[in-house]
Amino acid sequence: MANNATNFYDLYRHGSLGVTLTDALDDLISAERIDPQLAIKILTQFDRIVAESLQEKVKSRLTFKGSLDTYRFCDEVWTFLIKNVTFKMENNSVSVTADKVKIVACSAKRGDEK
Repeated sequence: MANNATNFYDLYRHGSLGVTLTDALDDLISAERIDPQLAIKILTQFDRIVAESLQEKVKSRLTFKGSLDTYRFCDEVWTFLIKNVTFKMENNSVSVTADKVKIVACSAKRGDEK
C-alpha cells in the first residue's frame, strides 16, 4: 500500500532486492548500529527510487496472453491471477511461458493527485 507521507507503494520490498535490504537493515538494528527510524527512512527511499527508476529508465514493452483465472479490486489495487501465460518482448521473437502469473496493478496517481 502507499505510504501517506511519501505516496509510493512498497510493492518492491517483497522482491529479492527489497527482502535482502530489509534483512540487512534488521541485522543493523539488532546490532544497535542504526535506529529503526533510519531503517524506515531507507526503505522509504528505496520505494521512491525503484518506482522512479522503473518509470524513467525502463522503455521495453512486452505483451502477454493467457487465461484469466481470478481477478480482484480492493483498496484501489487490482490483482490478476493468470494461467498458461506466454510473454513476448517487443522486437524479439523469443517467447517465455509460465504456468501461473500474479499481476498486481496500483494507481499511478499518488494520494495528493486524486
